[in-house]
Amino acid sequence: MEKKEAFADFMNNGVDGERDVSRARHKAVKKIAKKAVTVAKSLAYDRLYSRQGTKEGEKDVFKLERAREKRTRDLGVVRCIRDENGKVLFEDA
Repeated sequence: MEKKEAFADFMNNGVDGERDVSRARHKAVKKIAKKAVTVAKSLAYDRLYSRQGTKEGEKDVFKLERAREKRTRDLGVVRCIRDENGKVLFEDA
């Protein structure tokens, strides 16, 4: 939340001197947030690796692989197309 506030302050500041100060604050807060994310990811992977030999660990690995496959899947089927009014367009076959 602090990172969002720092970014908003940086973007809304128009005065050069204040803008430089807010930019420096945003960079510092962003660096702290990146480190927190890195630590959290590291802990999550450590837990995953420690449970790897168990049945739950195998389920976790397959769950990760399913999610990875879903992200890379190409949307080949278009389910519906809506017009500007939100009405579903269809054609009788």
